[in-house]
Parts: sequence; structure tokens; C-alpha cells
Amino acid sequence: MVTHRDIFLDAQGVVNTYTGRYTRVNGTVLNGPGVDALLVGTHAILGNKMQATLDITMEKIRVIDLAVKSKTSCLCGTVKISVEDLNPHFTVCHCETCRTWGGAPFFAVQCGTKVNITGSEKVTVYDSSPWASRGFCSDCGTHLFYRLKKTGEYNMPVGLFPDINGLEMSLQYFSDQRPHYYCFSNETKEMTKSEIMAYFASST
Repeated sequence: MVTHRDIFLDAQGVVNTYTGRYTRVNGTVLNGPGVDALLVGTHAILGNKMQATLDITMEKIRVIDLAVKSKTSCLCGTVKISVEDLNPHFTVCHCETCRTWGGAPFFAVQCGTKVNITGSEKVTVYDSSPWASRGFCSDCGTHLFYRLKKTGEYNMPVGLFPDINGLEMSLQYFSDQRPHYYCFSNETKEMTKSEIMAYFASST
């Protein structure tokens, strides 16, 4: 059976062959002669047209690929979630509440408000602070979201979306509450407890 992922990889293979450029799984790039090298001089117009067509095609396929990757479920499969606007630049929260909730810092992707939840009757929501609530599956206990009350925006565990490309740690919250027994080598922006409290005080 042909899947959306097969279509995406086939299309990417065509682009790689045309441009002579291949990005390995470790992020390094392999360059070599591609088909586009033949479409120069008097064939330049055709070459430009081919490149434009490939760019448009890949953009449409990436949308489909991302839409499928942005679907997830809890461990038992009772609660299913689909997200339209997922930001791969994830945040990490070191606050005591997050670490108590999950036993570790909370790695979260921002998912906006366009979130569809099927099986919501099995979602238990805990009012964890004046500005946010947390949801989890009442059957299997999977942590599902941290939702801001004022905007309705969702932050969801990174682990729910393992196939998203371009995941990158961008910001660490409550950096002054980070325990001594772990640290990250990632260079990110950081916010302390006082900075976060001031932010929410001005926005509530």
C-alpha cells in the first residue's frame, strides 16, 4: 500500500536527482552534478520552469506530510488529536509544577488554537494555575496538553509528535528553578520565574 510518506520520499528523490543535492539523516549535505546542470544556456528557461514546478509540488506535499504528522493519540488510543498549526521550535519548562506533573521538565510544542480532540469525554482537565490548565487521558494517564486560559492556545508534549521535522529547542522557562542534577547544552533564550510572573501579571 502506498502511503503519504512514500509519495513525499519519492518526490524528494526527484528533487535530489534534479538538483544534485542530498541531505543525509545526520544533517550533512552531499552535493554533486544534477540534471539541472544540463539545462543551462539556451535551455535555461526550461530549467527555471522545471525548478519552479518542483518547488510548488514539494510545498504542496510538505503540507500533506505535516498534516499527517500533526495527528497523534494517547497511549490507549481513546483520545485522538489533530493540530493545524504546530511550531517545531519547542520550549522547555523547569518549574516545580511541570516537574511534579511529569517527573521531568516539560518539553512542549506550541500548537495554537486550531486543535481538534476526539474522545474529549475521556480528557480530565486540571486547573493548575491562574493562567493555564493541564489535560490528560483519564484511562491511560497520557499527558495531552497545557492550555492557556486567556487565549485558548495549546502547548503539547513533544513526544506526541515524534515525526515532525525541524524540532529545535528555542526557549527555557523558569530557568532559575532548574535543578542541579541536569542541564542542557542547547543555547536558548531563558526566562526566570520573576520574568514569567511579570509577563502573566500584565496579560491577565
